[in-house]
Amino acid sequence: MKVLVTVKRVIDYNVKARVKPDQSGVDLANVKMSMNPFDEIGVEEAVRLKEKGVATEVVAVSVGPTQAQETLRTALAMGADRAILVNANDQDLEPLAVAKVLKAVIAEENPDLVIMGKQAIDGDNSATGQMLAAILDWPQATFASAVEVAGGKAKVTREVDGGLQTIEVDLPAIVTADLRLNEPRYASLPNIMKAKKKPLDVKELASVGADIAPRLKVVKVTEPPKRAGGIKVETAADLVMKLKNEAGVL
Repeated sequence: MKVLVTVKRVIDYNVKARVKPDQSGVDLANVKMSMNPFDEIGVEEAVRLKEKGVATEVVAVSVGPTQAQETLRTALAMGADRAILVNANDQDLEPLAVAKVLKAVIAEENPDLVIMGKQAIDGDNSATGQMLAAILDWPQATFASAVEVAGGKAKVTREVDGGLQTIEVDLPAIVTADLRLNEPRYASLPNIMKAKKKPLDVKELASVGADIAPRLKVVKVTEPPKRAGGIKVETAADLVMKLKNEAGVL
């Protein structure tokens, strides 16, 4: 069974994002970049499936700039067998465009299971996995906190507002990883060295033949308002009064 896992290069989660002076987007100059945390969880789950003998091959795929090769090398160091980069240069692709590019890659690779992070921490769209499942006409199991694969089916426990929901989908399918699915491993130095010799195929975006025409336009990007300072109250009655009369939440 072949598992395809997607990864994205994003601003490291420890870095405070800065908005460009013209408010056209986020400033990426001289900023530490790393693998999207939810994609790390996806890679870990794919590697665990291989370690259990369920999967025979794990292929990591990224759609992004040339520098995303570093992110793919991290996935290879974690245990992926090979990697594919669809070089989008400096184009900031929308979720639908990324889904269409991934569809073309999947048509070539023919995987039995695609694992993705539930969302990227930069755009926070949480849409690519669902769009990919729709255009492939594959079953989908989003926000997964547990995955079991056997007999051509995937049993997935999902985190929903009311608690946990367990569903079963036929393979091939799309699964998106939630935070509590697993704890990603750190790549050891020997594995990092081995990853340098693993195959990494680079495809140009134009060669994929996907329609990446933008449907959205970013009008303005602004920083969130700074949090106001808190106040101390003497009694519980004062707290209730302020919550009711000033905050308007009661």
